Amino acid sequence: MLCINGGTAARAGSQASNAPATSSAVVKGTVKFAGDAPKPVHIDMSADPKCVQLRPGGGATEDIVTDRSGGLENAVVYVSDGLGNQTFQPPQEAAEIVQKGCMYQPHVVALQANQKLNVVNADTTTHNIHPVPNNNRELNQTQPSGLPLSMTFAREEVAIPVKCNIHPWMRSYIAVFKHPYFAVTDKNGNFELNNLPPGTYTIKAWHEKLGMAIQKVAVNASETKMVEFVFKPQ
Repeated sequence: MLCINGGTAARAGSQASNAPATSSAVVKGTVKFAGDAPKPVHIDMSADPKCVQLRPGGGATEDIVTDRSGGLENAVVYVSDGLGNQTFQPPQEAAEIVQKGCMYQPHVVALQANQKLNVVNADTTTHNIHPVPNNNRELNQTQPSGLPLSMTFAREEVAIPVKCNIHPWMRSYIAVFKHPYFAVTDKNGNFELNNLPPGTYTIKAWHEKLGMAIQKVAVNASETKMVEFVFKPQ
């Protein structure tokens, strides 16, 4: 299971270190896709011979990725209401997105507002990273191989589309939060929100193609509440 630990990738069960120490409630579960998922579309990378060398078979779209039981990967699950006026400092550890094999990895990254996002070009070709936000400053950076690059986003936004102006098939999303209670689902659709203060919360699940699902959840101290979100074909 993949959790986002205040914007950094972490294994299930961990949570942002700047969350309140007395918090012990957990909301965990699965995001699923009902029905047969559409087959990925093959990506022809022949426009850049270096991309062909890096990924000879080409790529595949990642719009809707599921496992055999319908578990939906790359959905963002987060607390949208219930934290009151609490404020949270961004973690010192940076989040990361890597351009590798002429694709963005991960396809969806989540982090806190004002947390550093390191952008890595692990390929031998030049890339470009161009987030197109509605609520943050737009950035458009060309990145030769090996050149360090980082950026931050000041305001919450779910989610910012990212493109590469050099390789038009490269697509990603960046979700930005003002708190640490969020996760990106793993390859089986699992998520886990740890260290929540006891309370009643609105939990949302966002997906780039399937939209938004919403549930109300009440948790007591030391309680683990199971939640399932199901998206249907649009």
